[in-house]
Amino acid sequence: MVLPTNLKHVATAKDHAELIENNENVMICCGRMGPMCIPVYDVMEKLQDEYTHVEFRDMAFDSPEAAVIRNHPACSSFMGLPFVVYYKNGELVAATSSIQNREQITGILDEKLQQ
Repeated sequence: MVLPTNLKHVATAKDHAELIENNENVMICCGRMGPMCIPVYDVMEKLQDEYTHVEFRDMAFDSPEAAVIRNHPACSSFMGLPFVVYYKNGELVAATSSIQNREQITGILDEKLQQ
């Protein structure tokens, strides 16, 4: 299950583990192709050229493999899609749910995933 975005995809829990293990700064948007998620993917696509020190990825929320994000304690109380997680040196440093705009996303990137 792959989302039709211009982002690179995280397909499996193994991909997720390797991604956060091998990259200092990672942002993953776990969602669907719905009205709350698409704007987040769009912002991420635009930020890829600006934040070259961050790996931007998507993951299909309905994939069984996405349990690695859906079941994370930081996401356990989330009600709205997408679930967005930010990792620094393999550690989850921020998590948000529901629609986010460019300013909200760049605020987290600038605070938590600085170079």
